[in-house]
Amino acid sequence: MGDADAFIATGREALDTGDWAAARDAFAAAVAADETPEALLGLADALWWLEDVEASQRRRERAYAALRRAGAWPQAAGVAMTLCINEGRSLGNQAAARGWLGRAARLVADHGLVPLEGWVLLGRAALANEGGDVAGANDLARAAAEAARTSGDADLELCAISLVGATLVKLGRVEEGAALLDEAMAGALAGEGSPDTAVYASCVTVAACSLAAELGRALRWIRAAEEFNRRYGSVHLYAVCRAHRGGVLFAAGRWEEAEAELERALRTATATEPAQRVRAVAALAELRLAQGRVEEAVRLLDGQADRPEAARALGAVRLATGEPAGAAAVLARRLRDDDEIDVVTAPLHELLATADLAQGDVAAAEARARRVAEAGAQRGSDAIAAPGDRALGRVLAAAGDSDGAVDRFERALAAFVRLELPYEAARTRLAVAEVLARGRAEAAIAEAREALAALEALGAGPEADAAAALLRSLGVKAARSGPKGIGVLTKREQEVLALLGEGLSNRQIAERLVVAPKTAENHVSSVLFKLQLTGRAQAAAYAVRHLGVPPGER
Repeated sequence: MGDADAFIATGREALDTGDWAAARDAFAAAVAADETPEALLGLADALWWLEDVEASQRRRERAYAALRRAGAWPQAAGVAMTLCINEGRSLGNQAAARGWLGRAARLVADHGLVPLEGWVLLGRAALANEGGDVAGANDLARAAAEAARTSGDADLELCAISLVGATLVKLGRVEEGAALLDEAMAGALAGEGSPDTAVYASCVTVAACSLAAELGRALRWIRAAEEFNRRYGSVHLYAVCRAHRGGVLFAAGRWEEAEAELERALRTATATEPAQRVRAVAALAELRLAQGRVEEAVRLLDGQADRPEAARALGAVRLATGEPAGAAAVLARRLRDDDEIDVVTAPLHELLATADLAQGDVAAAEARARRVAEAGAQRGSDAIAAPGDRALGRVLAAAGDSDGAVDRFERALAAFVRLELPYEAARTRLAVAEVLARGRAEAAIAEAREALAALEALGAGPEADAAAALLRSLGVKAARSGPKGIGVLTKREQEVLALLGEGLSNRQIAERLVVAPKTAENHVSSVLFKLQLTGRAQAAAYAVRHLGVPPGER
């Protein structure tokens, strides 16, 4: 066995055990000794699992070219299909994905590669789904699944079943589609297919459940995949999926994990398809807003006013910054009065009704809220009805109809609880408490206490402050129990706080600590959030009081 063969054998063993770094080193040595397609593909696999997707694709392209030159048509077609899938899902580059699908399809047709016909069908289904032809994608995915059963290809079958399920969910056949997603995930995580198939099925499932507001199901599969993650490292490498996964974790109250996932999505999607980056930016902006880091949310959304993926986040931020007219303008561009209300648009309609109410247009707010609530009731969808009921509750509260408002808020609260959305449930419970405070103090206190506990546990500073203030107005001592002391800061964050006390800018802090300016900005934001401070001036004053930093010291 030559040196290259020995390195390849070592690399294969490392891949089998999930030791990606060792696999990378072994295959890199094999490539250096003899750049064969097998060595290049092994290196590409290791780099992919190490999340260096761009480098992985370049090695895979070189392997494809070598296989073409050697006349190894089945292997070349298989590599072209992998390039197609990775460009589309890992990098969000649909143009490149279409190009590689075309190369694979040509090889399959020209050389009669029947076993690969199903994979070409799956590639076409995925591109049709991304392009908005959901019904066409469903037909193609079904054909791919049938081809998989004929050929006995378990990986293709599981991938195709998951895509059939996802397209059914998009078409409104949620239970039927979700059952297929569950089937694909069960088989993939049990090891019926390769680890790559588990990644694909997880991505498709989380994205579909996120769009359909089946967040409880998505979260359960995320939890089920954790053992897989521990064995193989990060399963969610796809830019297309990371924003959805981050959004699910945010909605489910797992904010620290959501933050990490969304920031990774931004790093992955920066140089690829803009829609994937905007989706991650919007989700992270909503998280920042919920945390009370409004300035960061505003900065994240700068320049995104014309992106439909950012409409919800933009509307929420503009409402939070006292710009209801701006919120209404952004949301109105995204919505059409004659469009059917669905799980994606219902929260947008709720925000627009809130903006209308803030501008004094009670009639428009009520009409919109009732339309959404009725659509949810007719379709039996909590995900549609809850935003409508909450919006209608706000309208009725503004009109002085306390009983009607409480009834609608309670309906929304029950729906949000069923949907397993703790943040939305806590916000709605606070709305109930605010209405009850008008004449039923004891009940209001009970609801406000529940809301405060939930909001503090999540880290929702602004609404937790509102709940505490409401309790104090009702004669209840309600100091925030959230983190306030220096002890909650990391050692690095304490250093940053001291430098804020000296009056340093973010750039000066970066220079002093020898870190990137963006890293310094993130540390400053974390300090402000953890200490519940509203800005740099408060942070400087805090540092002077608690660290003894002389004001203005340089």
